[in-house]
Amino acid sequence: MRAVVLVGGFGTRLRPLTTDLPKQMLPILDRPMIEHVVEHLAAHGVDEVVLSLGFLPDAFLDAYPDGRCADIPLTYAVEPEPLDTAGAIRFAADEAGIDETFLVLNGDVLTDLAVDELVAFHRASGAEGTVSLTPVDDPSRYGVVPTDADGRVTGFVEKPPAGEAPCNWINAGTYVLEPSVLDRIEPGRRVSVEREVFPAMADAGTLFGFRSEAYWVDTGTPETYLGVQLDLLDGVRGPARSGVDDAADIQPGATVRRSVIGPGVVVAGGARICDAVVMAGSRIGEGAVVESSLVGCNASIGPDAQVIGLSVVGHGAVVADGERLDGDRRPTGSRRPG
Repeated sequence: MRAVVLVGGFGTRLRPLTTDLPKQMLPILDRPMIEHVVEHLAAHGVDEVVLSLGFLPDAFLDAYPDGRCADIPLTYAVEPEPLDTAGAIRFAADEAGIDETFLVLNGDVLTDLAVDELVAFHRASGAEGTVSLTPVDDPSRYGVVPTDADGRVTGFVEKPPAGEAPCNWINAGTYVLEPSVLDRIEPGRRVSVEREVFPAMADAGTLFGFRSEAYWVDTGTPETYLGVQLDLLDGVRGPARSGVDDAADIQPGATVRRSVIGPGVVVAGGARICDAVVMAGSRIGEGAVVESSLVGCNASIGPDAQVIGLSVVGHGAVVADGERLDGDRRPTGSRRPG
């Protein structure tokens, strides 16, 4: 089984962290997000991953120059222009020569979905395509997918108005597709799989949905990107993990609680970090507070500064001594970490 992983988006919701870095190359604890995604696929029988690249493809090529990630072979498909989700799928499949049943995943989703069970359901149902589904409290932000008793999709409603969704089962961003789906995608133009291809397949009765309540997070916002890492620290997904890198310098008198501290980070005495992510090489000054926020690589938080309320400090950015950020973003100096 081969999998196309879509990693070509701009990651605008996570800016300034993604101004010059694809979001799938941002760290989740001790390694890039894409490695978590590929490792999960490898554990469920996937033996090759095709990365559908668009925005800053060299970040992936430089990170995995030998064409392997999590000990799985990688194939790179670099879009000449943005082709939207379906266009990207067709382009990547054509580039990789895919001509049999294959997987497609959104590269910013972290999940414990049993991919092998999804594939088995797809084969047993005789579907042309199968969409993994997950329940959410507010389906208005997603593509809502009602099904009949057999799992056949009866509609595909993209981001319905609040209170008008036909159910709370949404498109969870992992698909099993037959090669015939590629024929539904006109080559060389922007085509949305959610708004064009899947609704047409639902109308034809060839699209099925696989419901799963496994762990699932779309990491594309500061809140969810932070939350998925706190879940790992809390043991929500397996044994609780440590978030403080061995190469971090936590000086006497500093307090670090329920946080991810990257390699080379220096936390000065009297500083307090809580429910936060501080990436490699950043410096947190004396008496500074970083709480419920994200700090990129090589940033500087001055003495007695406060970074709170889901603030996002970009790579290389500076928060001045005594300055207070509350729910703010600091793009100054946002550059790709070296």
